[in-house]
Amino acid sequence: MTEAASSTALIQNDIVLFGLIAATLGAVFWTASRETGAWKKFYGIVPPLLLCYFIPGIFNSIGLIDGSASKLYNPVASRVLLPASLVLLTLTIDLKGVLGLGWKVLAMYFGASLTVMLGAFASFWLMGLLHPDTVAGDTWGGMAALAGSWIGGGANMVAMKEVFGVGETTFGQFVVVDVAVGYVWMAVLIFLANRAGAIDTRSGADTRAIDDLKQRLADYEAQHSRVASLSDLMVIVGIAFGTVGLAHAIAAPLSAWFGANVSWARTVSLHEPFVWVVVLSTFAGLGLSFTRARRLDGAGASKIGTLFLYVLIACIGMQMDIGALADKPWVLALGLVWILVHIVLLWLLGRLLKVPFFFFAMGSQSNIGGPASAPVVASVFHPSLAPVGALLGALGYATGTVLAYVVGIVLRAMAGAG
Repeated sequence: MTEAASSTALIQNDIVLFGLIAATLGAVFWTASRETGAWKKFYGIVPPLLLCYFIPGIFNSIGLIDGSASKLYNPVASRVLLPASLVLLTLTIDLKGVLGLGWKVLAMYFGASLTVMLGAFASFWLMGLLHPDTVAGDTWGGMAALAGSWIGGGANMVAMKEVFGVGETTFGQFVVVDVAVGYVWMAVLIFLANRAGAIDTRSGADTRAIDDLKQRLADYEAQHSRVASLSDLMVIVGIAFGTVGLAHAIAAPLSAWFGANVSWARTVSLHEPFVWVVVLSTFAGLGLSFTRARRLDGAGASKIGTLFLYVLIACIGMQMDIGALADKPWVLALGLVWILVHIVLLWLLGRLLKVPFFFFAMGSQSNIGGPASAPVVASVFHPSLAPVGALLGALGYATGTVLAYVVGIVLRAMAGAG
């Protein structure tokens, strides 16, 4: 690992930073394992996962570290640990059970995309009434770029910047909105996920498919559970990182070929190697789930995959600047109105369909967060549900550019920019 880019942070060496992150995760899980006393009461209210996300954010906000200058998230966590966790978590998946979740999962996903679009239009109109300066100039273009991120991912966001010629200053402002508002919403979902049972009970949601899947996973783990040997662990790590390496090796030329030879490839981001890494890793693990390799879950394959996800969570958190909410209040207010419209409308759709909270969380996070964070939220419900988030998040790469382009066209007309 190399030195991070020059910054004013106290810790600039990525090796030291990794040690801090590892020690933080260790401290959180050690205190969370206490069976009595104040820690037991504390973690009865605050889930450990939330601290794994927010404590690195505090480090970044006070200047102890500079998450944006570090290479821990990209390429280490997002490009290596994320696909590795997808391999291990998908390897243990019960595909029949996942398919048994039904059509309502996709209904909530596409409902989330639609509500993000409606939120853009509603927030632009409302802020035009409350604070016209906020939506002046090329704000509409910045919102189109953010729509690309909130329906698809970073590649879609950059694509919209280029399509609509968004200025660097405006684009930078909406990057802040993306991180500040999007990551705070992710933290809220993580917090609520630990209360999903109570939420589903109050809403009368039909959770039988999810409960059945969780029980089948628990039964399978109990049947095949064993003390992991060194050989088991070596095989698990070998499969995980070997598959990731192969996925990267294939993804680079494959994405280049699609970009050069398929006219619509850029529209659905098939020219982006990371899209193929996520897809190849997920489907490789899925293929292994039909083989004897699935028995490795008894030796801890899903636990190792979950460990990788927690490191990813901390690396996502260390990019968050908690003070950013105060830096650009009106643009951030625009983002808050936008996401609130999305949340309310999607929640109403969920109530109409009587879906479990998991479906609501996946519909929202697979859009707002994409394939890098949707598996994180899914894993809070059950580690083996993470691939559901990854697959839905990857779907956003295909739809994000087209739908965000529609958002940009409508907002441009609303702004009178021609």
